[in-house]
Parts: sequence; C-alpha cells; structure tokens
Amino acid sequence: RRLISDMIVDDTFEDKIKQRCVIATGDPSVADIMRFHDRPGEAGLKALEDGAPIFVDIKMVEAGILKKGHKSPIVAFIGQGDALAAAQGITRSSAGVIALQEKLSGSIVVIGNAPSALLTLCELIESKKVLPRLVIGAAVGFVNAAESKERLREIDVPSISTAGTRGGTPIAVAAINEIINTYARTAR
Repeated sequence: RRLISDMIVDDTFEDKIKQRCVIATGDPSVADIMRFHDRPGEAGLKALEDGAPIFVDIKMVEAGILKKGHKSPIVAFIGQGDALAAAQGITRSSAGVIALQEKLSGSIVVIGNAPSALLTLCELIESKKVLPRLVIGAAVGFVNAAESKERLREIDVPSISTAGTRGGTPIAVAAINEIINTYARTAR
C-alpha cells in the first residue's frame, strides 16, 4: 500500500478506493478511469452500518467480497430469474435484477461484469422503482459497458464507476472491500 501511495495520493476516502483498485489490478492507470458520484464511500459506510444487503451481478463478485467486518448479506442476481430470462430472451443477470427489484431499495449493488444488469438497474432507478444507497458499476467489455456506466453517472444515486470499456470483477470487489475494511476499522 505504501508503494501505491507514492503513485496515488491518499488524501481522501476516494483516493483509498482508487489505491485498492490499483492494487487489485496491478495497473496504476486504473486510478485515472475511476469515477465517484455523490459521496459513494460515505453512502456505503452508512449502508453497511445499517446492515443493508449487498447485491452482485455474478458469483465471482460474490466470492470476492469480504464476509467479515460487516453484517450485510450478499446475494447474486445470476440464477434468481432464470425462467424470466428464458421467457423474455434477456440475460440471466438482467433477469435477476428484475426478479429481486423489490429488495433493491436501500441496498448496495455491485456490478463487476454484466453491462446488461447495470442497464436494467439504471432503468429501474430512473423509473423510480428502486433506489439503492450505493451502486458500484464496473461493467466490462465492448457491448454496452461504457454506455451502462455513463448512464449510471447521469442518475442521482451515489456511485463508483469506471470510464470506458474497462472494469471487471477485481475493480468492483476492490472498491466494496475498501469500504468494508474502512467500516470494520471504524465500527470497533
């Protein structure tokens, strides 16, 4: 961490999150693509204090999130709406968002892979059907990844995202884990 702090300042909570994401990827340029909207670190800390559930797009994100230091349950979208996905011809992660939408208000949502899940979540927020307390959007890839994160940044919800096509599970997990570690240190 000391080596990274020589490259990336650590004056703010957002800087600490950037550092953790750089460590997770081994890529200092990740700090340059991180975007923060509406004090997401503080929103995440308050949500963890309240035991808000953490919803994730895929099992890999679920596996990477720290299980200690908080009391928030972690639930993956994938597999929650498979019949809906088959019936409507949508992705399994999008169907999971739809299937669990009644539980998303007041939660933390972490998307480290699926642009379709992030777009579905954005639609639900825009239509005022859900309002998470924090959204971490690090969707990755060349189909709708950049667009889904741009859309997230236009919505009035605390968020952490990456610009462009880059993102992925390591960035999403690192961001939430830095918030969890900060919460665990302050909750003692």
